[in-house]
Amino acid sequence: MNIDLSPEDTAFRDEVRAFLKDNLPAQVKRGAVSSPTVFVEPEIGQHWNDVLNAKGWLGYQWPQVVGGTGWSPVQRYLFEKECALAGAPNLTVLGLKLVAPVIYTFGTERQKALYLPRILSGEDYWCQGFSEPGSGSDLASLKTRAVRDGDRYIVNGSKIWTTHAHWANKIFCLVRTGTEGPKQAGISFLLVDMDQPGITVRPILTLAGDHEVNEVFFEDVSVPAEDLVGEEGQGWAIAKFLLENERGGSCHAPKLLYDLDQIVSAALDQPDGRGGILADDRDWKRRTARLRLRAQALEMIELKILSEVAKGRKPGPQTSVTKMLASNLRQDIDLLAVDLYGPAGLELDTARPLYGDNAPKPLETPESQVASARYLNSRAWTIFGGTNEVQATIIAKTVLNL
Repeated sequence: MNIDLSPEDTAFRDEVRAFLKDNLPAQVKRGAVSSPTVFVEPEIGQHWNDVLNAKGWLGYQWPQVVGGTGWSPVQRYLFEKECALAGAPNLTVLGLKLVAPVIYTFGTERQKALYLPRILSGEDYWCQGFSEPGSGSDLASLKTRAVRDGDRYIVNGSKIWTTHAHWANKIFCLVRTGTEGPKQAGISFLLVDMDQPGITVRPILTLAGDHEVNEVFFEDVSVPAEDLVGEEGQGWAIAKFLLENERGGSCHAPKLLYDLDQIVSAALDQPDGRGGILADDRDWKRRTARLRLRAQALEMIELKILSEVAKGRKPGPQTSVTKMLASNLRQDIDLLAVDLYGPAGLELDTARPLYGDNAPKPLETPESQVASARYLNSRAWTIFGGTNEVQATIIAKTVLNL
């Protein structure tokens, strides 16, 4: 695998770098620093989305024919890396990177024409209705029912851990439309309007005090049959496609390395308790070096997957490897931040947001203020998108052939 950049890729990287320098708003960067959650608040995320959409870069993973950039895998990687290095917030992944590829791959022409432009403009804010009480890792056992009634489906059931359902006006759902045969065979994929009678959203506060996830209840909710994606019973295949994108649709290593660099820099100003600075402590150096090597190894794996995608091959089950490695690294780096700031890193202010004029004042710095909240929030990394145990099973069966 040749990881040297071509002159064209170098020029593209420099273009992205210059754009970020001139167009990434300072308040958006401050908001990203002070956001403990994986998904930044819409006011921060949507502001940045609007900047990128005006440039024509928001759909950077989409084909050009459906409103995207049509960038190569290398260009997408360079864009993500430069965004990470510039301190840009994460994009609104649920619409842009999860349901959009489903719609332009499996959707009807009507669905593409209606929903894709509204994702780019921010008119539609999506959430994901997959997990259910008792049907988390065993997703195929879901019970939410959708019964065909003329030109509509009537949906009853509930979803849980639904990220940003309290902000969303749309939800893409796995529902059970059939009960014959294997349980996977009766699952379908629906696009549902949240702003209608019969839908109730109940908040779930996380360990850090964040309102990021919710329960969603459906009681005789009416969904037009034209909002079925694909065919009835095709939902399981579509869900596997979506989850493959979720686990491997982005490169995690650049952001992890950026966060590690911020911690290493901050250690230059932190006392070690013995009259020196933490950055000179031998154990600290060893710990940060190990994390850096792990993140760099992850980056090589991600680049290898990108090289396969560039040749027209699907990312495949290798995305489970990157998902598991990235999840563990995310938790270890966030723990490192807590240890870096000592007592100040234990601050756990439950006020939200932690940015803006009305934010509570930190004991020391914005970075120390968010350290514990970010660490607690990142415990979910080894659960969402498939637990570590699920990923290990996928790797054992499909990569190692055990």
